[in-house]
Amino acid sequence: MDQTIYLVYILSFVLGSIVGLLFSYKKYKLPFVSEKFDVIAVILSIIGWFLFLNSPLVTLIPSYISITIGLFLVALVLGMRPGYGRYETLTGFIISVLIWIMRTVLL
Repeated sequence: MDQTIYLVYILSFVLGSIVGLLFSYKKYKLPFVSEKFDVIAVILSIIGWFLFLNSPLVTLIPSYISITIGLFLVALVLGMRPGYGRYETLTGFIISVLIWIMRTVLL
């Protein structure tokens, strides 16, 4: 079971990257627009990084499921067209790391 779950994590990340790339090619017609900050991508990134880094806080579902969903959402934003999703990923990562630090210090 331990090694199988890593395969599920990898498949989730790869599928998220593919879906993110397809989604971003449909949404963005220009190669790169630096002023664009996608709110939906930020929300997906925050949720994905939160589920990935803070899976013990989610008690409703098993941790391997929350990590799998989190990896899919993170890869969805990371896998966007080149140039898109950078700031959104960084924002989601910083917020989730801050929550992780607060969880570690307070618990």
